[in-house]
This record gives sequence, structure tokens and C-alpha cells, in this order.
Amino acid sequence: MKHSILTVLNNSTYTRFFFINFLLVLCLCSNTPLLAIPTHFTTKDVKFSSEGISLSGTIFRPDNVSGAVVLVHGSGQEKRMIEFATLLAKNGIAVLTYDKRGVGESGGVYAGPEVGTNNVDSLNLNLLSLDASAAVNALSEDLRNNKVQIGLMGGSQAGWIIPLAAQKNKRIKFMTIFSGALIPVKQQLRFQFYTNGNSSFWDTHTEEDARKHIMTDPDRYEFTDTDPLDTLSQLSIPGLWIFGGKDIQVPVNLSIEYLNGLIADKKKYEYKLYPDLGHNTAFSRSAEPVEYAISWIKNRKGAKNK
Repeated sequence: MKHSILTVLNNSTYTRFFFINFLLVLCLCSNTPLLAIPTHFTTKDVKFSSEGISLSGTIFRPDNVSGAVVLVHGSGQEKRMIEFATLLAKNGIAVLTYDKRGVGESGGVYAGPEVGTNNVDSLNLNLLSLDASAAVNALSEDLRNNKVQIGLMGGSQAGWIIPLAAQKNKRIKFMTIFSGALIPVKQQLRFQFYTNGNSSFWDTHTEEDARKHIMTDPDRYEFTDTDPLDTLSQLSIPGLWIFGGKDIQVPVNLSIEYLNGLIADKKKYEYKLYPDLGHNTAFSRSAEPVEYAISWIKNRKGAKNK
């Protein structure tokens, strides 16, 4: 049973690959302009408080800051994302990356499938969003003399956490989300159970078939659900979602359908779809998703953070 939960909830494997291999993918793609003129940066280890516990992280600060993000973890026991933060800093983006609560040098209790708890319960997702909000405050203080917006960036499970954090903290000015579902957690789990890790799933199944199971399959686990549309419908900040058309963990077409509904309601949301990529849009044969995300972040304009 533990093994199936690990598979379904995308434990540390996805997040580790997602961020560590950003740098590897780009280094292998000699034509990419991202690292053509690397920017010098400094690093500083920091500690900050969230909900009564101390979290430990590292701030990456380029000499010329053109954007700023806090990196939000997916599921799993994730430490600070040094390799990915380095890549962003070389491209002029300031970063705060931190050890997840209960992991590495951060205090608190880790909740996740590895220790028999349900890390997608709304209580845990909200707690993790409070941690991300506290990290934004810490980065904002460090960048107080810079006229640069601060946003959140992450993948997979972070797609539920980031909007919750943005709702809590007005300092968060944008969201960049890779392969994040725009459907309730329970529906996403139904889809993952149905695809069962089959990389050829879309070769033998239709969108109609997948949606039927998403909407009607019984739930294998009971917990307080989270619907991201409840939060996204209330936010006014820009957001970018990057999807892979062959994703077998997030129902992309359904998520895009809901996202288009929010865009029709004049939300400042947009998305980029790569039809031939799967869930790990960043760890793929194409460096384009990473390039697109970095360019989008650097184009965020705004007043001095307060």
C-alpha cells in the first residue's frame, strides 16, 4: 500500500528530477541563449520562522536582479533546490530556496506518503502555503532596495500550494507553475490511479474515457479536499502554467479548460502547452519550457516591493 501511495502522489523523484535536471538539460542544449552571458551572483544561508518553527534556506542574489522567486516544493522530502536556483541566478533572477519543513535543516514535522500520512490533505497544503508565504517575506526583506516583483515557482503538487500562498500574501506578484492541476485533489488522484503510470496511456485511451473516470471513480482515500479554482477565481495576479500534452499524472486538457474559463473571466492567467511532453516538462528533450518560463519571469514589471 505504501508503494502505491508513493507512486500516486509523486514523491521526491519528480521534484528532484524536475529541478536538478533543469541545469543538465540546458547545458546539453548548445543552442540555448540562457547561459550565454552568465550573471555573477552571491549566496547567503538564512533562517526564517513560519507557524512557530524555523525553516532554513539559501538566498541567491545576482549582481543585477531582473526578477525574484521563491521555489515551492512538490511532494516528497525535499531539501533546498541548489542546482535550479543556480540556473535562475545565472539568468538574473534572485531566488530563495529552502528545506521543506521537517527535512534537512528545517524544523517542524514532515507530512508525506513515506511516513504514512496524507500530504495532500487541505491542512497540510495550507501549512506548506504558509511556509512559502514566510519565505517570500524573508526574500522581500533581503531585496528591499530592489524594484523587482517577487513570485512563486514550482511544479506538480506546488500547483495547489502556490495559489493558497498567493491568497495569503500580497507581496506575491505572480505564479509560475509547471504541470499543476486545476482540478480538485481527489479528482487528480482518480486520474493517476486510472493511468497507473502507463507512459503509453494516451495511445489507447480517449479524453472522454479519462474524464469519465475522473468524475465517477470511487475515492481510495478520504481527506479534506482542495479545489484550486476556489482560490484562483479570487486572485488578481498574473500566472503562467506550463503543461505537457502527454501528462499521465495531471489531466491537462481538463485543467486547460478550467484555466480558459478563468481567462474568460479576465484573470491574468496564461499557459503554454507542449503536446509531445509528459508530466516532467522541465526534464525533457526540449529546453524550450525552461526558456519560456525564465523569459516570462524576467518580463514581470512592477513597483518596489513593500
